[in-house]
Amino acid sequence: MSELLDHLLATPLLAIALTLAAYFAGDRLFRLVGAPAWCPPILVAALLLAGVLALLGIDYSDYREGAGWLMLLLGPATVALGLPLYQQMGHIRAMWRPLLVCLPISALMAAFYAVGIAWLLNAPLETLASLAPKSVTAPIAIGITEQLGGSVSLMMGGLLLTGVATIGFVDVVARWLKIRDPRLLGLALGINGHALGTVRAFEIGPTAGAFASLGMSLTGILTALLLPLAWKLPGLVG
Repeated sequence: MSELLDHLLATPLLAIALTLAAYFAGDRLFRLVGAPAWCPPILVAALLLAGVLALLGIDYSDYREGAGWLMLLLGPATVALGLPLYQQMGHIRAMWRPLLVCLPISALMAAFYAVGIAWLLNAPLETLASLAPKSVTAPIAIGITEQLGGSVSLMMGGLLLTGVATIGFVDVVARWLKIRDPRLLGLALGINGHALGTVRAFEIGPTAGAFASLGMSLTGILTALLLPLAWKLPGLVG
């Protein structure tokens, strides 16, 4: 059995097959239980995949090396979000002033509240660097984490938890405050919940999806430009 796994892991086919199987199974379970907003299919898929890897005794680094080919799809998928942005450009132009004010503040808060909490808990520098980009879409977050000297694996875990928590939190707060404007809902989901929040926004509607794409994209750009500079400020870390 061990020799067979080693042979299969020599190519990316096993890792890709396990990833796709876990996602389709997670999506199926998600729909069977009524598609709850607080439990997106990717969370179910991640738990299923983790269980299979543990059951088969596959080291995560071996799995990640094979599944790395799927990471190539993240870039084109992110760029494709420009289409709904173009389709909703009229709504976006009408709100450029509030967007100009709130986006930089929101992007900075998304990065620094997690770092601040971890710092107060005396987390090591590697953990701080891994948590800082946890609200940025994965293709950008990976580059930021490597530049800051963090752990990509830890960052990806934080990315998943952040997206899931954002979906549930935005849903609860929107009902509590009776917020129904798809622009506000989409922006909140995109800024804080990156790709997972954007997927949820498209379930609400095309306008929410477009604003989530805008929030996710600009948060990624601002974080990629400002976070490495802020990280080098004297006395901020170290």
